[in-house]
Amino acid sequence: MADNIKLIIAAVLMVAAIALFYTYTQYSTLLRVLGLLAVAGVSVFIASRTAVGANVLSYFGDTQVEVRKVVWPTRQETLQTTLVVIVMVIIVAIMLWGVDSLLGWGVRSLTV
Repeated sequence: MADNIKLIIAAVLMVAAIALFYTYTQYSTLLRVLGLLAVAGVSVFIASRTAVGANVLSYFGDTQVEVRKVVWPTRQETLQTTLVVIVMVIIVAIMLWGVDSLLGWGVRSLTV
């Protein structure tokens, strides 16, 4: 029950902050954005103190661990793969242009 109340408080704070951001247009955009970010930080802090928030934070931590395990391609592998993709795109484009031209010629010869 307490988790639900915390999540509701966090959501109400965010909705109020967004409403105030658009209501007080006479103030500087910088001040409104800073206020919005401050309230967003407080809302995230409140939400992180719930079971759902703890699970989300744990997920982000696990994600960072998995990203560190990824074997990233070298510069040479990236350039070679990019070159192969570009060449294949050009080849397929030429083939599609040829088929389109052939079909266009066929339709023109049948309709004339």
